[in-house]
Amino acid sequence: MPEMTKQRPKYLALHEIRLPLAGFASILHRVSGAGLFLMLPLLIWLLQLSLGTSSDSAEMFAAVTGNWLVKLILLGLLWAFLHHFCMGVRILLIDVHVGVEKQQAHGSAMAVMVVSLALTLVFGLKLLGAY
Repeated sequence: MPEMTKQRPKYLALHEIRLPLAGFASILHRVSGAGLFLMLPLLIWLLQLSLGTSSDSAEMFAAVTGNWLVKLILLGLLWAFLHHFCMGVRILLIDVHVGVEKQQAHGSAMAVMVVSLALTLVFGLKLLGAY
């Protein structure tokens, strides 16, 4: 009996994989969680500076958060928190069997992306001092 073996690719071509939007949202959920975890020491240090009672800690906090690179990092962390939160709510709803159909899952993933980006824009403008 001749063996019918399927030729498997020798490498995984990531650019050829077509993930649904829910797949990208899920990957971004993991990335945002990892980013938040890795940047936790910075956030705790900034919290410590902001809660300090001396004028030196207030001046240092203002100097650190006034840097454009730190503002960019904080903007990224803001997006990470908002995306992680919105996607977490979506996952909790899926756990109770709300939105598990294909069309609903696509819509909720789109809503997570739109809401997290819109909230990041609103809070990011506040962070950058636009209002």
